[in-house]
Amino acid sequence: AVSRRSGAGKDGRSVDPEEALLNKVVGLYFSAGWCSPCRDFTPVLCDFYTELLEETEPPAPFEVVFISSDHSAEEMVGYMRAMHGDWLALPFHDPYKHDLKKKYNITAIPKLVIVKQTGEVITDKGRKQIREKGLSCFRNWLEGADIFQNFSS
Repeated sequence: AVSRRSGAGKDGRSVDPEEALLNKVVGLYFSAGWCSPCRDFTPVLCDFYTELLEETEPPAPFEVVFISSDHSAEEMVGYMRAMHGDWLALPFHDPYKHDLKKKYNITAIPKLVIVKQTGEVITDKGRKQIREKGLSCFRNWLEGADIFQNFSS
């Protein structure tokens, strides 16, 4: 069994989420490959993520964790390989995903909930904000996360 303290990257490597998410703004991405609005938004999130992490110096303190509503582990892996950025994912069979869906009141997908590393919500409208404001919304999330560092975009 996978404990809630482990996650895996797209290439299947395991990570320690506490370390991976330390001092970061975290986007909990509730999504699935069968959902067409999800498939519409995933490339937008990829671009946002890539710009923040690869085109910003130093990389922005941001991490995405995918929480799958796919029908099977195989579907989840296929969706991640085909469309996702190089972010983290909760393993398909991890029961913690049900707790997260309940905690953040996820009734429809896609949903991008932006949280502090404590799990406290900064906004549950991450998708709308990225679509409307692009990269500039990240600065607001950063302020909401109480992470003070000289991050400038």
